[in-house]
Parts: sequence; C-alpha cells; structure tokens
Amino acid sequence: MIKIILNLVSSQEVYNNKISLRLINEITIKMKTQFNILRKGRALVLKFIDGLTLEQLHTIPEGFSNNIAWNIAHLVVTQQLLIYRMSGKDCLVSDELIEAYKKGTKPTTQFAQEEFDEVLELFAGLPDTLEEDYNAEIFTEFNEYKTSTGFVLDSVDTAIAFNNFHEALHLGIIMSLKKLV
Repeated sequence: MIKIILNLVSSQEVYNNKISLRLINEITIKMKTQFNILRKGRALVLKFIDGLTLEQLHTIPEGFSNNIAWNIAHLVVTQQLLIYRMSGKDCLVSDELIEAYKKGTKPTTQFAQEEFDEVLELFAGLPDTLEEDYNAEIFTEFNEYKTSTGFVLDSVDTAIAFNNFHEALHLGIIMSLKKLV
C-alpha cells in the first residue's frame, strides 16, 4: 500500500517528507481502524451466540428466511468474495462454502458441530489474515463492483469498509434472531 501511495505523491512531496509521511500515516491509521472494527464486530457476534445450541443456531424463526449459522457462514464468504476475489486473489475458504452461503442463498442443510466449529475458526481468524495480507500489499488490483445497495467498490480499501457495513447489518439480524430462538 505504501508503494502505491508513494507513486501517487509527487517526487517533491516525497523529497521534503512532510506531506507524504503524514498521508501514509493517516491512511495506515484509517485502515488499522477498519481492521479493528471488523474484529470487534466479529467478537460481538461470537459473544451473542455463546451458549446457543446447534439447534438454536439453525432455527429459522417465523418471518425470517435464514438462521444464525447461515448468517455467520455468509459473513465469512462475503468478506472473501468482496476482498479476495474482487482483487483477483484466491479465496481462503472452500468453493462449497462459497456456493452454499453467498448472496442470494438460503439455508438448505445444517452444519454438524465439527463443521460449524470450522466456520467459527474462519470467522474468528480471517480478519487477522486479511490485515496481514493487506500489510503485505498482496492486493495490487481490484475489479470494480457495484453492490446491491448501489455503492461502487473501486478499491480494496472501499471493499474492506463496505464489508464492515455489511457485517454490521448482519450483526443486527443475528441479534434479532437470537431473541427468537
């Protein structure tokens, strides 16, 4: 990321080291904040589901089209698609998980406990992996994508921020579902 920023800043600014270092620092702080928001949101989800049985996690209350387990797997998948796939990178989750929990899907099966534990490991661990990959500057390209909300993702940075928005929406859904299971 720093290399990209330095390419955008004029050589005079790099030379005098005032504006460029401040710009790099501001972007670094903003992205660190995005990663912290992602981790905090996921920690809240894990706190809210603590103590729920597998049966409760799979319950679809009246008026809803999915369940808590689906929402968690959907968040794992969506983060991978919005950031990794749109950046031309391989997703870090299986194609089977992607197909079953991408946008537009509904629960058709239930997780066994071991399977759900694996999803929870991905859910908890992938934010750190994302930050490591971002800091390693692996996201060198991005395929522009217009979301269903009409927001256009034009960089990995906007995809990360939008993903946090998406996760917050699903946190609210998970909170609502928990009250009914």
